[in-house]
Amino acid sequence: MSPALTLKINLLRSRAQALAAARSFFAKRGVLEVDCNALVYKPPLDSNIDVMSVAVTLREVGYLHTSPEYAMKQLLCETAQDIYFLGHVYRQGEIGWRHNPEFTMAEWYRIGFSFDQMIEETCDFITLFTKPLPKRKLSFRKAFEYYVGINYSHDSIATLYDAAKRHAIDLSENALLWDRDTFLSLLLTHVIEPKLGQEELTILIDYPCSEAALACVVEKEGELVAERFEIYGNGLELANGYHELDDPIELRRRFTLKNEKRVEEGKEPYALDEQFLSSLSKGKFPPCCGVSVGFDRVLMLKYKLQTISEILLNPWASESLKSRSEINKK
Repeated sequence: MSPALTLKINLLRSRAQALAAARSFFAKRGVLEVDCNALVYKPPLDSNIDVMSVAVTLREVGYLHTSPEYAMKQLLCETAQDIYFLGHVYRQGEIGWRHNPEFTMAEWYRIGFSFDQMIEETCDFITLFTKPLPKRKLSFRKAFEYYVGINYSHDSIATLYDAAKRHAIDLSENALLWDRDTFLSLLLTHVIEPKLGQEELTILIDYPCSEAALACVVEKEGELVAERFEIYGNGLELANGYHELDDPIELRRRFTLKNEKRVEEGKEPYALDEQFLSSLSKGKFPPCCGVSVGFDRVLMLKYKLQTISEILLNPWASESLKSRSEINKK
């Protein structure tokens, strides 16, 4: 058997074992697997994520889901069951050392779970595939104070600009015209994230309201913050979770703002998923927490890999693939 074929078979076995372990994890907790359609009528709405459109017929266009979130929340309204999804999702233009336009996501929702319970279960899921790792919670505010040296909510745009320059981030000529959220996103991805999850799982919490996405907002130490968490390992964002917002009026407002942001950035606005909003408006959405986990990234952490292409069977990325020898050794 050739070395290349041996490597391919080892990769197949590694992924098969990991998928089986994931399904066993949920089965032991009584969480039901749901097989959501990849092809949907309306695109999930996020100003930072672009969808792939599909010509279904000569006159009809569909979209490949970037997450099964809307479909799963409609199921929660109908069934009131703890559910999970384990499968492929699609995002246009996401190609790089930690991105592939098609990747595997684990997403699940737990009815009646507290925010802290959801964090603990997500950490348990991740460490199912890694060695035991210590956990550290870090607030959004403390992360910016410690790693960037700024007060994210009060410092001026000029101060944020200077912080970006101080950390050797290339800025465009009109950067001083950017809004606060643009600078925070830039500083988070370029300065803070690479330092998180070093020999631990770092749990980033207490996001500002502008970064709430679909999470509830609460007051904490005199500040309104989102009940949202992200988990990092070795500088990689592995998970994104919420105490789920169930207010359709507030969700519509947030979706509208995201569309306005897309237009500002020269992107196409997306039609709102009225069926999803209608499901929530009936008042049957149960109190719950939800999370999505980048399954391939967890395997990157498990095998100490540097690129996502090393763990995918047929990566789209055109960059040269590094050796998959780490998997072969396991």
